[in-house]
Amino acid sequence: MSEVNTDAQVRPREIIEAVRRLEAGGLVGLPTETVYGLAADAENPEAVARIYAAKGRPADHPVIVHVHRQADLRHWAAEVPEAARQLAAAFWPGPLTLILPRRPGVAEACAGGQGTIGLRCPSHPVAQAVLAIFRGGQGGLAAPSANRFGRISPTTAAHVRAELGDDLLVLDGGACAVGIESSIVDCTVQPPRILRPGLLQATELAAVLGIPAETLLRPAGGAPRVAGALPAHYAPCTPLALRAAADIDADWPATADAGVLARHPCPNGRSTRWFQLPDEPVGYAHALYAALRDLDAAGLGEIWVESLPPSLPWLALRDRLDRAARGSGAGP
Repeated sequence: MSEVNTDAQVRPREIIEAVRRLEAGGLVGLPTETVYGLAADAENPEAVARIYAAKGRPADHPVIVHVHRQADLRHWAAEVPEAARQLAAAFWPGPLTLILPRRPGVAEACAGGQGTIGLRCPSHPVAQAVLAIFRGGQGGLAAPSANRFGRISPTTAAHVRAELGDDLLVLDGGACAVGIESSIVDCTVQPPRILRPGLLQATELAAVLGIPAETLLRPAGGAPRVAGALPAHYAPCTPLALRAAADIDADWPATADAGVLARHPCPNGRSTRWFQLPDEPVGYAHALYAALRDLDAAGLGEIWVESLPPSLPWLALRDRLDRAARGSGAGP
């Protein structure tokens, strides 16, 4: 029971109550280091169906299964290739999802009709405390982001409650440290390939595998469907446009109906509609979704986001904002 003691805002009895609900087939809002997840027993089809219903998630869109750091991956995967073992040893617990061949008959409700499974070992102490107790430490939790499908992922407990209601038990583990979703690596092919970029860089992954980073970033034709990879995703209801910094600065004085996310200060002083985010990927990722949610709730006509640098460290953030722009403006 020592793992129940966390450094977050969750008491041991809340951990125990969350596990009780999960083992009974219920849903729980679960903090991870990336974003908050809407968790259910991955091996209970009725419980997983409740996730899909609560989110409005398409039935063929798979969900990632979260496991404890001491879990036996062979329970979930028909095969655990050496590359997957190397990546798990280097980066778990952490913001990395591995796509593996799924063991027949296991977690079918999480697979979206595919023969693969996405596994992740989260590093958040609250998530690990829950997983340590849930089904004796060997269970798995399906836990896609705790929001309506396609919308902005939540990075605080308040975001989850605002979107899914107060009836859901949400473990408040504070603001998510990373702030965007995990890197997803397909280990069903050799060499592996990145299907969704995250803050865990291709260069870091490639160094562990002893291959060039470009190999991991090759086109993923015929790859398994994975979470968060649809063209439109992570989107505000307010229309979002990606714009050059100079264009934003030129148009800003004449608009009273736009909000801005930028990496530079407002040109004419402070404004409640202008959010300056850090000019480096880690800090930007940590602040991004909360800032987007604040602007989306402000009743604005449009959100302008300063275009991000074309360099590799910003790849995951460009990915999220490109999809957000495509999906934005659809209304609540």
